[in-house]
Order: sequence, then structure tokens, then C-alpha cells
Amino acid sequence: MLSVVRVHLPSEIPIVGCEITPYVLLRLPNGAISTEDVPETAAVDGHFMRYRWYRIQSDRKVAICSVHPMEQATIQCLGCLKSKIPAAKSYHCSAKCFSDAWQHHKVLHERASSALNENGAEEEELFGRFGSGSSGILSSGSGSMSNLGQSPGVNNGPVPLYPSGSDKSSGETWFEVGRSQTYTPTADDIGHVLRFECAAVDTEKKVPGGPPTSIMTSRVIPAPTPTPRRLIQVNGDVLGHLDMDSQSSSFGTFTVLSYNILADAYATSDAYSYCPTWALSWTYRRQNLMREIIGYHADIICLQEVQLNHFEDFFAPEFDKHGYQALYKKRTTEVYAGVPHAIDGCATFFRRDRFSHVKKYEVEFNKAAQSLTDAIIPPAQKRVALNRLIKDNIALIAVLEAKFGNQGTENPGKRQLLCVANTHVNVHQDLKDVKLWEVQTLLKGLEKIANSADIPMLVCGDFNSIPGSTPHGLLAIGKVDQLHPDLAIDPLGILRPVSKLTHQLPLVSAYSSFARMVGVGYDLEHQRRRMDSATNEPLFTNCTRDFTGTVDYIFYTADSLSVESLLELLDEENLRKDTALPSPEWSSDHIALLAEFRCKPRIRR
Repeated sequence: MLSVVRVHLPSEIPIVGCEITPYVLLRLPNGAISTEDVPETAAVDGHFMRYRWYRIQSDRKVAICSVHPMEQATIQCLGCLKSKIPAAKSYHCSAKCFSDAWQHHKVLHERASSALNENGAEEEELFGRFGSGSSGILSSGSGSMSNLGQSPGVNNGPVPLYPSGSDKSSGETWFEVGRSQTYTPTADDIGHVLRFECAAVDTEKKVPGGPPTSIMTSRVIPAPTPTPRRLIQVNGDVLGHLDMDSQSSSFGTFTVLSYNILADAYATSDAYSYCPTWALSWTYRRQNLMREIIGYHADIICLQEVQLNHFEDFFAPEFDKHGYQALYKKRTTEVYAGVPHAIDGCATFFRRDRFSHVKKYEVEFNKAAQSLTDAIIPPAQKRVALNRLIKDNIALIAVLEAKFGNQGTENPGKRQLLCVANTHVNVHQDLKDVKLWEVQTLLKGLEKIANSADIPMLVCGDFNSIPGSTPHGLLAIGKVDQLHPDLAIDPLGILRPVSKLTHQLPLVSAYSSFARMVGVGYDLEHQRRRMDSATNEPLFTNCTRDFTGTVDYIFYTADSLSVESLLELLDEENLRKDTALPSPEWSSDHIALLAEFRCKPRIRR
């Protein structure tokens, strides 16, 4: 008969809002092993699979550390409660935990409107003198958290979906909360253990053929959320947190987001051993990424490393619910040897109420490599040349038409078009010639579009090139320094003569606007400390244990667009001490870049 061989969980810890689908290994009546579900509508040999989820609850309240979610909290910050900061962020497992996290934690206090008054007295009253005997936090020696104040996330009363039962021997109550193989924890589950049961049930008698197989989860934790990033005007004025309920940018402006979201195929424990495995799981990261991206409420979104299956099954339908139209281009597959549906690519989304789609161009650098080798490489060297040039990288170019008023243009009645390029350039650091050639190929294609239509342009993406490299120089200043050491690597002669490495697009890096900001003030100085004064670019957009630097950019044509505001950059106050990306709070090893633009009168070239 049908029987259960083994059950295990995909992650060691359940998170609110992230569905759990245990792996259930079945033995079929013919002896074969299967992971496919057997519902009642497709019973096998008179049996089908029945699933139950229970929340195990007792009178003892348990809170979870906001820094180490697998640890029980023992202390809570009073200042968070009085400042109406979510209670889940106020818990810590030890005094050392609170001390180590203080640089990050104090940002929550600084941004709570009720936390400070003009002379600072209120801060000391609420939080005490940090490091002194009166620390402003309560401690529970027993660890029961019973004296830590009321927490909506922990103390919510249970609302069972189905009748509950109890185990009198242990004093626990079991609330049945689900009847399918998949379950998504809710806020009511926080701090509680979940139990999953499955059993083969007789179709006629509706009773299990034997005792159910069960497995217990760890305690459910709230989804960690990063400190919100603010939008800052280029004149130094802070606009405040992005309004998640806002339906559009200010009249005549639009916002553009660029973000490498880290494809699931690359998010392995081997590559990111410092990140908890539950925080690397796709079921967690996709929810956290979506929450972050939608929170920015950008009009145009350029994502890199979007797997084909995730675009089709998750991102396209989810963004559609939020009013976005989607365009996608997957990487070519001449080199890729993995699972076909897991290949990644670039996805561009735009708000339907702000833009309409005019045209789509797809750039395949593999095809450009074929043409190049046919033109300049001797037949005997062609295979070697193609092996070096073909890396499956692509670019997605979209021409959009704005639906909002185009104030400030020469002809208000003229169609306001916008060209948006989204790309992911070759990652290999020993192929500097290939990187530069790919960027040059993309720019030549954009020049053709610019010559056919007087159109503002945005060039977004992960260029895998640091400030000061030849690809960055070509993008930012339109040419390459002929004495640049990167040019020494050119075994195929594809960069010669160097004088051809130019373009006429007036491109400027959006984030260099921070370096050009005038005035003084806390927020302006804070952003300047996050910029490299030598290159006028952020100190980093990619932060792992092995590499920290800037490789992501938003370039714009400065003769047709002006930067109005930028999303603030991250630094050590946003990334906890000794923590690299990805992390439970930030689900990619890159950070998102966002700029607000306004169209301006065109200067004829």
C-alpha cells in the first residue's frame, strides 16, 4: 500500500509570510519511490495522502532575538517600545548582543520621531546612558520574557482555523492551522513550534492506514526587515521614507530602480557560508526581495540575475498585481550547462499608469562575438577567440512612452519617449578585454537608437566593473585612457585601435550627483562619507566576505534628464558589524540603486 518513507523540512527555521513545503518521500504500492503528491482525486490503490499542520502553544510566552533569530530573547529595549518601533526589533538574547548591534540599532531610535527632543534630554530618559548601570533596557533572568511589556507579535491570541486539541501530559495545546502540504506561518505563530503530520488514508474508510509521520519545526520568527532607506534630494534635503502608499512620483518626474537580486542558482551555502541557510532559501528571499522592491515604488525597475522560472512563476504575476508590465531577456545558453529553466537574465518592469511600451531590443553579445570573429579573426584562431568572447551575456533595451505631463520639454505636445537599457556584463575579472568590448558593443547599439530618435536614455545594470576601470571610464566620460593598464590585456586585438573606444552619448552616473551636492548638514555629510571622493561613486554596491566595491550603476543622458533625488546609500550603520551580504535583512549581495529624474529641454548636439 501507499506509505511514507521520510519527511524533512526545506529550512531549519520557519518565517512569517514564507511558505513551508516539507519534502515527503512516498513508497508507492508497486515499490517505486516518489515525491509527487497523491490527492484524494487521484488515489493510488485505494489510498491518498492527508496533511495536517498544528501550532503547539502553551501559556509560556516566548520572544525571539531580533539579531539571532534562533535564540530566545532575554532583554528588551524600552526605548523601542516608547518610540513605537515594532516590538520584534527590540528583543536581544544577551547584553553583548545588544551592545554589538547598537550601531545599527540606534538608527531605529534616531528615526523615531518621538525619540529625541532639541536638547537630547529625552533620549537619555528613554534609553538611559548606554554602557552605564542604567541602560534603559529590562532584563529577565528567567528568560521567560514575562516582564518585558506587551508585544503584539508575540502575545496575539490564537485564532485556530480548525478545532484544537491538547496534550494534557505536556500541558500543551495543539491548534490545527492547515490542511495542505504547504503552510505559510502567520503573526499568530511567532514564538511557537509547528508540527506537520502526513498519513496515507483509506479512500473508503477515511482513516489512516497507520500512525501518521510527523516532524517539528523550530520556533516561528518574524520576517527580519531592514531599516528603511530614505530618498534624498540632490540639494541635500531629505524627503523622508518612501511612501509605500504613493501611486506615482511627483508630477513630471519618474523613478528608476536597478538591482541585482542574486539568482537562487548562485545563492549557495558554499558561496555565502556566513548567511543562515534559512535566509538563503528562495522561499524566504523572494518574499523579502519583493517586499523591499515594492516598497521603493519605482516607476521603472531593472533587475538582474532573474531566473527564467522565477520570472514566469513569481515576479511577472506578482509585479502584475502591483500595476507593472514586464519585459524579460534570458541569457543565451551556449556556455550554460545547468538546468535550462534556472538560467538567469534581465527583467524590466514599468508602471502601466506611467508608461506604455513602444519597442523592445534584445542584445546578445554572443551574436556580436560571432560577427566580430568573422570580420577580424583569422579562421585558424576563430575557435579560441569565440571561447574567450562567448559568455552568454545580454542586454535588454526598452523604449517607453511617458503618460504623465512632460513639463519642461521644448514641445509639450510632443511624445515623451524614454530608452532604458538593462544589462549584466561579464563577471570574469581576468577577461578585462571582454568586459570593455561588451560595454562598447552595448553603447554602439544605443548610439544607433539615439541617432534615429532624439530620446533620453538610461543605462542600468551590473557592469562587474569598478570605478576607474576602462568600462566605467567609457561609460562615464565617453572614451578610454590610452595608457590604462587594463588595455594591456587584449590577446585577440579587439580593442585596437584604442581611439575607436568612444561614444557620443552624454552619459553621467546618477550617484555622482551626491559628490556634486552643495551645502552642509547631517544627511549630506552622511552621504558624502559613503562616496569615494576619487571617483565620485559609492564606496560599494556589492558587499560579500570576498569583495566589497561598486559594480552597479545608473547612467543617464545629462542633456535630456536631470537627477532630482537619490536613494540613500548603505554603510556600517545599516549593515551590522562584521556582516556581509546577503543577510537575513538584505536578501541579495548587491544593494538597490534608485534615482528620481526629470526631463529637461533638449540641448541639440
